[in-house]
Parts: sequence; C-alpha cells; structure tokens
Amino acid sequence: MKFIFNTLKGLALLSLLALMQPEPLTAQPISDDELLDTLQHTAFNFFWQEANPSNGLIKDRSTSNSPSSIASVGFGLTAICVGADHGWITRTAARDRVLTTLRTFWQGPQGLASTDAAANNLIGYKGFFYHFLDMNTAKRAWNSELSSIDSGLLLAGVVYVKEYFTGTDAAETEIRALSDSLYYRADWKWFRNFQPGVLLGWQPTTGFSGYGQWTGYNEAMIIYILGYGSPTYPITGTSAWQQWTSGYISGFLYGQNYVHFGPLFGHQYTHCWVDFRGIKDAKMQNLGWDYFENSRRAAFTQQAYSIANPGGYLGYSDSLWGITACDGPPSGVPRPNYTARGAPNDYDDGTIAPTAAIASIAFAPEIVLPATRKMWDMRSQLWTPYGFRDAFNLSQNWFGTDVIGIDQGPIIVMIENYRNGSVWQRFMQNADVQRGLQQIGFQPTLGAEASTPAEKSFVLHQNYPNPFNPNTTIRYQLSIGSEVKLKVFDVLGKEVATLVSARQPAGNYEVNFNAAQLSSGVYFYRLSASSSGVQSGSQAGTFTRTGKMSLVK
Repeated sequence: MKFIFNTLKGLALLSLLALMQPEPLTAQPISDDELLDTLQHTAFNFFWQEANPSNGLIKDRSTSNSPSSIASVGFGLTAICVGADHGWITRTAARDRVLTTLRTFWQGPQGLASTDAAANNLIGYKGFFYHFLDMNTAKRAWNSELSSIDSGLLLAGVVYVKEYFTGTDAAETEIRALSDSLYYRADWKWFRNFQPGVLLGWQPTTGFSGYGQWTGYNEAMIIYILGYGSPTYPITGTSAWQQWTSGYISGFLYGQNYVHFGPLFGHQYTHCWVDFRGIKDAKMQNLGWDYFENSRRAAFTQQAYSIANPGGYLGYSDSLWGITACDGPPSGVPRPNYTARGAPNDYDDGTIAPTAAIASIAFAPEIVLPATRKMWDMRSQLWTPYGFRDAFNLSQNWFGTDVIGIDQGPIIVMIENYRNGSVWQRFMQNADVQRGLQQIGFQPTLGAEASTPAEKSFVLHQNYPNPFNPNTTIRYQLSIGSEVKLKVFDVLGKEVATLVSARQPAGNYEVNFNAAQLSSGVYFYRLSASSSGVQSGSQAGTFTRTGKMSLVK
C-alpha cells in the first residue's frame, strides 16, 4: 500500500515522524536531520512495501511487473534493520521478514541445468544466485545470469543481519544459522574457473563464456573480501587480489589524486558495509591514502567536473552534481535507458542521479548536503512516495519515472553510516569479514588521510524502542576510554536529563531512559565523548553525536 503525503504543518507534527510517512511537500524550512530522516524513511518504505511478504523478495524497481533483483534484496536486508533501529517497524516485524527472506534463498532449488527452461526452475547454482528472480516463484527471471557481484551484494546483507540479530530466541538464532549457511555455501573457487580473479557471471547454457574477470577499480571489491573470508570455499593465494588491483588507474583529475572509476556507485557499494577508514592494503599504502579517502576524492572530482561542465549541460553546478549508473532519456541520445554513466572521462549526457551525490554523504557531507537540498528544492518534479526518482536530465527536460532498489539502498545505508556508523560497526565485527580483510593484507594505519580517532572509535545507536512510552534504551560503543556525557534535550534545546557523566573504559554500554515525567513529543539525546589518546597509535579527540526519539503517550 502506498502512503499519501500531507503538507507538514508545524513542529507539533514532528513528534509523530516515527509513526507516519515523512512529508516531502512542506512549505516550512526543513533541517538537515529532518531531510535525512525523510530520505531514509522513504527509502526504507521502498524495501518494505515493494516486496513480497510471503518470500521476502524485493523488486528491482517500482514498476508493477518488476522482478526481484538479488542486489536489491541485499540492500533491503540492511535497510530493514535500519528501519527497526529508527522505530519505523518493530524489531519483531523486521526479524520475521528477514527470516522469511533467508529461508527463501536457503530452500530455493539450486543445481546444474543444460537449458534455459530448466534453469528457470532454479534459484541458483554453487551457492550463488541468478541476478533476477520472479517475485512470486523465487526462481530465475529474464534468462538472467548467475551473477557474482549481485550475489556478493546479497551476501553482504546476509552477513549483516547475522550481526544485527543477536538475540537468544529461536527466530534470531535461526537467522544467524541461515546467514552462515548461505554465505558458506558460495563456492568462490568455482567462480574463478581456474583464473586469477573472480569471473563476472555464468550462464547455464554457455557457462563462463563471454565473462571476464573482475578487475578494479569498481563496485566489486565486496566479492573479494567475502571470498577471501569464506571458511569453506575461499579465494586463496595472492593472485586474485593482484588481478583486482592490476586494473587500478590513478592520477590527478580536476585537482584530485585518486584511483579512478567514473560512475560513483563504484565508490559506494562496498563502502555501504565495509569501513575502510584507517585501513589500507598494499596498493593504497603505496599511494598514501585509504579507500574511504579515495571515495571522498571521487565525490569532489565529480563536483568539480559539474562546475566546469565541459558538456554545457543545463543545471550542472557546485550544488547540482552526481553521475552514476541510472536510467536516461529514452530517445535522441546515444545510450538511452539504464547505463553506467560517469565522469570525468566516461559517458555523460547531462543525466544526474540523486543517489550518486546522496550516497556519498559519509565521504563528503560538506558538498553532499547542499546538493541534496538543491534536489529537495526540485521535489515537485523529482519526488515520489519512495524518495527521489532514479534520474533526471534538465537539458532533455526528462525526469525518470522509476525508483530503483540499488539507488535507495546506498542512500539509506550511507546516511546511516554518516549519522552514527552503525552499519559499518556491525558488519566489521564479523569474524569472516575480518579474516577476508586480513587475508588480502589490509592493515590499520594512522596518517593525515585517515579518519580521526574520535570518529573511528565511537558509535551511538538509535534508541530502541522508538517511539517509546515511557522507557527506551540508548546504546553506544567506546573503543577507547573516554570522558562521557549522555544528555537528553527537548525541541527547544532545554536539557531535561543527564543520563551519564563519568569516565568510562572501552566497551559497549546500554542506558535506560525513563520519560514518565515528560510530555509527549520529540526529544534529542546527545553523546559527547572526549578521548585522551591512551590507546596505542591514537590521538586525543572529541566525538559528539545526536539522536532523535519520539515519546508518545
């Protein structure tokens, strides 16, 4: 069911934000937090509503006849957890949907087929999955390929839910077991087919013919990390990663020195789950910056390209930029419809995709937020019940009609990482992920290009439950000992409670907040943690993060 958006009328309605659809068509000024809430909530709604609740499959795009994209499911599994953290659904509802999804992929028939007709009765082979699946039968659609990258994005979501659902009840225990079973079934050795690198795809009738190896730099780093980390059928040896890095091209473009890849999605997808701040492989050690910084530079390069606007396209500016894989004008241009647009030195026809800039928010918020606001100001042409349309081209006066899962996934996840780092924190605590990074040769580093220790060391989670009455729990993580203050404020900025004011050692903390004496409304909780640099290699720093919660009586 689609929600109908009403006009936002004043601050009083904000207290209901967690209970109702975000309201895009407001004439009132909107804060950064409210804008990000709206973008995340509408993106979540795509993954929750454009799904089949009976099997957990999620559409590729918002059209009525769309099949499921397994990459969309991987992002969706993560987005569902974000939705639970924000109180848009209950943890129980999230748990049940995730469990249904994992059962579908575990129980779906896998096997070798010699014809397309036979393969269309299967979900996958060798632990991998066909790129597109029928929304009802959960079997191969469109004669699609067995896709290594789309399976990798699916499995990233599968690994994430294992780290999210840590309860001892039967359902959450089964989620963790199914997560391991699905990940451990993938035969990464087979998908190399005696080549150094992982191959792009496989067809039941022609095998690996026509599919080359994944060679960087692009979105596929996640499959190598998962492949090297697998305890069952892993990628072994150094040749695979050497193959991956052999394609790196670096140098200065528009004032930025970075490893090049034109479409911004290549600088975002793996980063949705993997926190590359302050860790480097041998390649980046030699270059002198980490992959997080590389993505930051890629975003600044696209902004500079848009300012220069060598193609003379309408609208390009310092606050309107972002080129990536997306739909495009249907006629009169060389590469219509969905294609991997990029810049510089790639195909650009004047088409801007909102996801390109917005999903870079964790890397470069100072240029992403103005671009996001610019697109928000254009919402009369760009907005849908699920957030921004996939793409638009002002020179062609063209506005896409669809919302796409692999757009909305990076939007909700990277905003969450920007706001509190929770997706990174959970994914990076997975032992298999850590093994994969170690096998590749990633090592922690500290330098001018790395993130600050304060940003790296602390995480503030969304309170749960939210909305609440009268009790809720606030969780946070300290990686080093710190002077901690946790306070609660009302919407006017008045302090209403001090929950913590003490020095605390490294660890995970839970604090109960009882609001029995407070009135219904929106409240903010703020964590301030000052580190003293006692951890080896760390520096002093101050971390401040604010969360929003709704008390409903």
